[in-house]
Amino acid sequence: MPALQPQSEITTLEQYDTLPDNIRAEVFDGQIYYMASPSQDHQTISTELTTILNTYIRKKDGSCKVFHAPFDVKLSDNPLTIVQPDLMIVCDKNKLDGKRCNGAPDFVVEITSPGNPADDYIRKLYYYKNFGVREYWIVDPMRKIVVVNYFEGNILNIQYDFFSTIKIHIYDDLYIDFSEIAGLI
Repeated sequence: MPALQPQSEITTLEQYDTLPDNIRAEVFDGQIYYMASPSQDHQTISTELTTILNTYIRKKDGSCKVFHAPFDVKLSDNPLTIVQPDLMIVCDKNKLDGKRCNGAPDFVVEITSPGNPADDYIRKLYYYKNFGVREYWIVDPMRKIVVVNYFEGNILNIQYDFFSTIKIHIYDDLYIDFSEIAGLI
């Protein structure tokens, strides 16, 4: 996926909402960035993680909801900041308005693309941490690593390889054997 391309003018929520449905874009501090479609490996990882998370939440009769891109998260109104995480868990239903999540999800996964890994490692890490995401995973298929950022209590930043079993810290008993996913890509 090529690097995100910014638009030069400041974007409002009203302008963003008029974008065609087939356009993938995010807004950082009022600047819109267009995104390309994800790759096959990207989609495989996203689908597998979504399935694991949905199954876990259903078995626990949990109230949290799992969403995958494209689904907007409005982190800020002024300046407008809207992201489309590859995968997220939202536990506060009051943040959901039928169209987007208004405020930080509890858990976010971004799957890096060859053209813009810095976006996930730097820009989104900054926004997710500062706007209240509890846990943020960066899944990097090129480097075959998963970086776990847990922002509550003792802040964690741990790197795992694709053959690790990784704990989701927002839950007490949820572990993902990433080797099962890695075997599919």
